[in-house]
Amino acid sequence: MDTLKDTLTAAMKDAMRAKEKFRLGVIRMALAEIKRVEVDERIDVDDARCLVIIDKMSKQRRDAAKQFTDGGRQDLADIELAELKLLKEFLPAQLSETEIISLVDQVITTTDASGPQGIGIVMGQLKPQLQGRADMQVVSKLVKSRLG
Repeated sequence: MDTLKDTLTAAMKDAMRAKEKFRLGVIRMALAEIKRVEVDERIDVDDARCLVIIDKMSKQRRDAAKQFTDGGRQDLADIELAELKLLKEFLPAQLSETEIISLVDQVITTTDASGPQGIGIVMGQLKPQLQGRADMQVVSKLVKSRLG
């Protein structure tokens, strides 16, 4: 079974062959970030960590697009959104809001969390399960609404 890093490398080679400069650039950027983490931490990045890295890059693109849109630079926001769309190809399918709510309720029940002090416990349990499959800001809002 191919790792996510292998999948990215294969996608990079395909983009090179097809002469898709934009796609190639985004994939190279993701691979460079993975390589940076490997060198900095002297580890071999596994699939779970690759998901964390790509998810973080996706969040950065989302935030940048919002800031560009707010600043009246739709041209730059469109570039960020295109990069985000490409990065999402390498993330697992996103969960629906009802699936997320179901998981949140399940974790709240198993941990017996209640009140605002239980938010950290619930988020700690949910983060590894939902990494790359849901926007953690949305999850956090749902948890706060359930426990708040």
